[in-house]
Amino acid sequence: MAADFVTAHLVPSHDDAITLGILAGGRATRLGGRDKAWMTRGGNPLVLALAERLAPEVDATIVSANRNAERYLSHGLRAIHDRVAGVGPLGGIDALAAACQTPWLLTVPVDVVDVNDCLVRSLLAAGAQGAWAEDDNGPQPLVALWRTAALREAAATALASGDHAVHALQSRMGMACVRFDGVCFGNLNTPDDLAAASVVP
Repeated sequence: MAADFVTAHLVPSHDDAITLGILAGGRATRLGGRDKAWMTRGGNPLVLALAERLAPEVDATIVSANRNAERYLSHGLRAIHDRVAGVGPLGGIDALAAACQTPWLLTVPVDVVDVNDCLVRSLLAAGAQGAWAEDDNGPQPLVALWRTAALREAAATALASGDHAVHALQSRMGMACVRFDGVCFGNLNTPDDLAAASVVP
């Protein structure tokens, strides 16, 4: 079943079409370099669970990943390698923007623990320049909805200048902040985080 959610959404053309870009290219150094995308929760790999969770709200799905491309492909997912190495999350965002074929790109880290039901529509309603999320733990700049064309240009400028901070990029792009009260997207950075979220390495 997991292989069907991507092939069902092909080259959408409407103005509000959204591609989900899952950020799974991190090195996970605090977890011994394990690939977070394929850790399991409730028996389901994190990347597949996230893609399936958001599939009804997006028109296509791609993944920023620098390893295990064949494994993604076997599940109907296209893995996008960073075009510029060693620049942190901006490298993944830049690669996703280059590959995105829709007007909007929704980025979400693969290790978010919870995604609320109103995430996509709340970000989409925030304005024409795009938006990023803030939850009860503070700013979550990687949970964001980007204007794809503007992002391509802005990311190229940021990479050329050496300013790799995602929040600074969003500020320059005039993106809005959307506050999600009572929500903690969470993330998995340490063994304790994995245990608390019942994630199996």
